[in-house]
Amino acid sequence: MVLSLNNTGTQVTEFLIICFPGMQDTQHWLSVVLAPLLVLALGANFVLLFAIWQVTSLHKPMYYLLAILSLLDVILCLTVIPKVLLIFWFNMKSISFSGCFLQMFIMNTFLPMESSTFLVMAYDRYVAICHPLHYPSVISEQFVIHAAIFIVLRNFLATLPIPVLAARLNYCASNVIENCICANISVAKLSCGNIFLNKLYQFVSIWCLLGSDLVLILLSYCFILRAVIRQPSGGAATKAMSTCGSHLILILFFYTLLLVFIFTNKKGKKVPSEVPILLNVLHHLIPPALNPIVYGVRTKEIKQGIIKLLRYHY
Repeated sequence: MVLSLNNTGTQVTEFLIICFPGMQDTQHWLSVVLAPLLVLALGANFVLLFAIWQVTSLHKPMYYLLAILSLLDVILCLTVIPKVLLIFWFNMKSISFSGCFLQMFIMNTFLPMESSTFLVMAYDRYVAICHPLHYPSVISEQFVIHAAIFIVLRNFLATLPIPVLAARLNYCASNVIENCICANISVAKLSCGNIFLNKLYQFVSIWCLLGSDLVLILLSYCFILRAVIRQPSGGAATKAMSTCGSHLILILFFYTLLLVFIFTNKKGKKVPSEVPILLNVLHHLIPPALNPIVYGVRTKEIKQGIIKLLRYHY
């Protein structure tokens, strides 16, 4: 039963996720793209995590931070994409009340965690290039532990009210979510109550978290660029920029896709509703697929570590 009666009236006990409202008969074709990307994202991240775990030369703070990023990517992928594929393939649209808000919590918490990880990685590159003599003492395994605690606590405490506020609403009408995921506003607007506080808190918290991260990341790379330009050796400058290049590519892609999703979502009826829904799904899939590939291709130590593993096992 989707709806049950209690002494307060009709109450929603589960939701139906229909994904794309205007593409019910054709949306399953999107799985042709999403399924291979999911396999690629999970496979590439597991290979990267295994390499960092097994190869001794990768037991360094820089690669531990990359392992944190890969772990967050895997969690975000598994939280969103398998459910989307189940909807496309088997029409399994229902999701329990608690399951929906658990998915909402993970998405709203782990996405800013990924942003914070990019910030810590940018600081790592800043110290390595601008203050190389201090790097071993500043960026240590203890630093990685403290950074991980900061990433978890900061984003957990800041985003926890989002699903809590949504779960406290009274859902007494429709239970059909016109989205592929349990996004906060998509769910909250189904309630019979006022959702102004939900919208306000999500707007302020997400923009404060992601906005502050982006500003600090850009500042870090400005200092890095200035330091590289001042270096007398052209070879050293080229190597430094190559090291930072993979970071910057992924960071810019992460925030660009996120900003495009936010602005298309704010346009309302000017943009088809399917566009922000698709961008939201892709944002949980494309960065996780790209991150390990770009690092594997552009980082010599990782590439050598993976080749070493392949030779050892095969």
